[in-house]
Amino acid sequence: MLKELRLVNWKSFRDATLYIDPLTIIIGMNASGKSNVLDALLFLQRIASGTPISIAIMGDAESPSLRGGLEWAARKPEREFELEILVGSPDERIDYRYSIGISVNGNRAELASESLVRLKYSPRGKAPYGLNLYATKQRETTGPGISAYFNTGTKGPGRRLDFNRTACILNQVDSLKVRKDIAEAARVVIEQLRKIFILDPIPMHMRGYEPLSDSLQTDAGNIAGVLAGLPDKRRKEVEATLTDHLKRLPEHDIGKIWTERVGKFESDAMLYCEESWGADRGATVVDARGMSDGTLRFLAIVSALLTLKERSLLVVEEVDNGLHPARAHVLVNMLKQLGQRRSIDVIVTTHNPAMLNALGNRMVPFVTVAHRSGDTGESHLTLLEEIERLPKLLASGGIGTLSEQGRIEEALQEGDQGDAK
Repeated sequence: MLKELRLVNWKSFRDATLYIDPLTIIIGMNASGKSNVLDALLFLQRIASGTPISIAIMGDAESPSLRGGLEWAARKPEREFELEILVGSPDERIDYRYSIGISVNGNRAELASESLVRLKYSPRGKAPYGLNLYATKQRETTGPGISAYFNTGTKGPGRRLDFNRTACILNQVDSLKVRKDIAEAARVVIEQLRKIFILDPIPMHMRGYEPLSDSLQTDAGNIAGVLAGLPDKRRKEVEATLTDHLKRLPEHDIGKIWTERVGKFESDAMLYCEESWGADRGATVVDARGMSDGTLRFLAIVSALLTLKERSLLVVEEVDNGLHPARAHVLVNMLKQLGQRRSIDVIVTTHNPAMLNALGNRMVPFVTVAHRSGDTGESHLTLLEEIERLPKLLASGGIGTLSEQGRIEEALQEGDQGDAK
């Protein structure tokens, strides 16, 4: 699983680290940098899936551009950025640190540096021993290629291999004749990056009949096709879980949520809901075309948690969009329960005071605040628990109340001024 994401000269960040937990909540004012963090994860997912570096930023016919495109990928006036991740392995004693540096020049982005390091921890808890598995040398100023040196287990710089700058090296290791431990490390890291799923549910796209599908689209437009395409036993289990969680949202009773295959060849599907408004009126069947935006977004998030592969990372921006504040606790509990049950980590952003208050003080260690420096405009990421004045602030209200009043950002600005002195 991903444990850390470090951003160096990425968009509005000069140097910041996001610590990733089973449920990570990112809060902050508008334009504080929350979306830039999510874009970094999307960029890494794309290049790990084989997308050329420039296209991973600019987009193409199949995927949209990252916000700001190439022009704003690197923090101005810099022309290079670096992203670094810490990835856990099946062996709890071993982590991998992967780093990639990208240079941006005009309408082109290309590889400037890349490395993969194995970190092995001692049972005594000492600092881990780091072994360089491969790394690029100081880049040459001319030529389209870049050299990387792979560990051979002997003294010296290692085995030199030359690569094109248009794609990441990590995605090419499986085709190279390298040591087994290097191939295994690359497999673990790339598999984890490919399991990053950025969910942006668009209710309007979820209301139609959809072909049967194997995997959820990022806009959840094919939710009916994915659920209906599951094996019967698994589909019934998923629909029962969807029903159980959705029942807690509306004022009226929800009988069940289910999908049906439709059409002559039963190759399409529709999502249905049975709802009741009292004994006199009985039950009414509503299909996705009549469901509210908030209901469809909630169903999309639950469906993602139920259908993504285990050890995935689900990322949702403005996770509570369309949800009534009185039901914020339902969303929080669902994210924690299903994420833990399916071994899926979740990163969400929110502005909603009700949801933040629903977290409770026990979730304080898992909240990160994105904020901008008033002097430099740089974005920072600060763990909520590291704010010195936090105990006093919490004595006067919950996290949501403090956020709504802007007191968290005030405390951070005061801290920045103190550091400057």
